[in-house]
Amino acid sequence: MIELGDIEFIGSGLKRPECVLAHSSGLMIVPDWTGAGGVSLVAPHGGSIRHLAADRAETDPLRPNGIALENGGTILLAHLGDEAGGLFRLHPDGTTETVLDKVDGKTLPPCNFVISDGGGGLFLTVSTQRVPRALGYRKDVDDGFIVHIPYRGKPRIAADGLGYTNECMLHPSGRWLYVNETFVRRLSRFKVTGRGKLGKRETVCEFGAGIFPDGLAFDAGGNAWVTSIVSNCLISVSAEGEQMIWLEDFDPDHLAWVEEAYQANAMGRPHLDDVRSQCLRNISNLAFGGVDLKTAYLGCLLGDSIASFKMPVAGHPLPHWQADIEPLLQAKGLAQ
Repeated sequence: MIELGDIEFIGSGLKRPECVLAHSSGLMIVPDWTGAGGVSLVAPHGGSIRHLAADRAETDPLRPNGIALENGGTILLAHLGDEAGGLFRLHPDGTTETVLDKVDGKTLPPCNFVISDGGGGLFLTVSTQRVPRALGYRKDVDDGFIVHIPYRGKPRIAADGLGYTNECMLHPSGRWLYVNETFVRRLSRFKVTGRGKLGKRETVCEFGAGIFPDGLAFDAGGNAWVTSIVSNCLISVSAEGEQMIWLEDFDPDHLAWVEEAYQANAMGRPHLDDVRSQCLRNISNLAFGGVDLKTAYLGCLLGDSIASFKMPVAGHPLPHWQADIEPLLQAKGLAQ
């Protein structure tokens, strides 16, 4: 077990740091909902600099949920708008461009997460098509989907019928795409059958009462690590679906209240917008970092800093781990 006393907090004044990207330089990047939206760059010592969209009005902000780092220091933002979504690129100079706002001729609903497909393309998740999206906090709703955006060619829906699609991640072997389905409480996977092509959904495991899987990462041995919102749990999952809870921080009465609402199909924003815990603030993401990839950094929905602690295993490095981010560092005055 990881004890709450082992946790340190990095940064301050962050605004909805839902997703953490850790880079080999030691820099961390998190979403930032300040003003027109963008990201914050967080140094290992905790100092941060906002990098916001400079060409958008605050009346039409970007609301990044999941983010991805590209060579050249550009950052992809999965836009979680109230009614519409899309994928946008934030350049080092603060300008933005639309990468994708429609698929199959239809406007994208609010988007959750974006990740490289390992070959120049991207996977983008949409949690639900319900508006407001809190109507998707149901165990019987399965209108989420995954979009594949090829390096060249037409974007298409690669998988659908998912129960609140959240973070997805390629297995270190490259043979599987794993995905968390938050409100059917399931970790699923799809066999990668070709560039951006996925086979049938397979269940890796289902989670019990109080667990709502959100964040997803892999260790060097190929085991999945899942973060649960509300209950502030960190769970390891083997390839065979065996689960082990390594960290938890919740108030039993509060969690029982949420679980009762979930079972009655009455879960809504109030159940996510508050948390009763000792120190964790609705953890939603895990990034492996540090010089040995054995430091965990946790994104969260409700806190203003990043929780950090030592892991028992090293993480599998993501494609952006060694990305060239010099243009971004130069633009923000962080270059050595």
